[in-house]
Amino acid sequence: MSASSSPITLSAVVTRLRAAGCVFAEDEARLILATAPTPAALRTMVERRAAGLPLEHVLGWAEFRGLRISIDAGVFVPRRRTEFLAERAVALARRGAVVVDLCCGSGALGASLASAVGEVELYAADIDPVAVRCARRNVEAAGGTVYEGDLYAALPAALHGRVDVLLANVPYVPTGEVGLLPPEARVHEARVALDGGADGLDVLRRVTAQARGWLAPGGSLLFETSGRQASSAMAIVAGDGLEPRLAESEELDATVIIGTRPAAR
Repeated sequence: MSASSSPITLSAVVTRLRAAGCVFAEDEARLILATAPTPAALRTMVERRAAGLPLEHVLGWAEFRGLRISIDAGVFVPRRRTEFLAERAVALARRGAVVVDLCCGSGALGASLASAVGEVELYAADIDPVAVRCARRNVEAAGGTVYEGDLYAALPAALHGRVDVLLANVPYVPTGEVGLLPPEARVHEARVALDGGADGLDVLRRVTAQARGWLAPGGSLLFETSGRQASSAMAIVAGDGLEPRLAESEELDATVIIGTRPAAR
C-alpha cells in the first residue's frame, strides 16, 4: 500500500487484504477503517493484518456476545464457539452469584456474564501477565477483580466453598497438535493458552481436582472441550466428585461440560 498522504479508500484496503489472503477482506476492511484513529494508523493496521496478525490484535478489540472486549497483542482471542459456554453459564447464574473466571485470558467470559446477569461478585485469574493486564480493563469495567497466578493459587482463600459459577476456559489442544493450528493462533497467541498437554486434558485435571472444594453446594464448573474429548472429560469430572452433564451446540460446533457439586442434604 502506498505511503502517500492521499485518503485510503475502502476499495484499496479490500484489495490489499485480498492479496494477502484474507477471506473476509471486505468485512475486515470496514472494521479497520472504522477503528483507525488516523490515516497513518490505518496504513499501519492494514499492513499488520496483511502480515498475518489476527484481526482482533490489529483492531485492539473483539466482539463477544455483543460486547467490545479489549484485546492486546499476544492475548488469546475469544472464539465465537465460546459464546455457547458463556450462554450456559448465564443460564446457571443469578444476581449476586459468586463467579470465578479461571484461565481468563482477556476476561471475556466473566465480563459477558456480568453484563448479562447484572450484579455478580466477579473474580478472574490467569497465569500470563500480559493476559492479566488486558483482562483488568475488561473485568474491572464489569465490577470485578483480576488476579495473576496459577489457577486457584491466584484466588483469595475466602472464596473457598463459595463459588456459584466457576468458568474455566482451559487450553485443550493436545501438545502434538498445536503445530497444526492456524498461524493466527499458533504464532500470535500465548502457547500457555492453547497447549493442554499430551491428551489436551492436563490443565482440566488440575482444575477439576480442586473444583469441589471451591464450589458452593449446588455450584457448577463449566468448561469447553472438543467433541472427541468429551467422554474422557466427563469421566474426569465425575472422578473428582462432581455430577457431569454435556451440552452441545451444532450451530457453533461447541461442546461444553458442566460439573455440579451436589447440593448439601
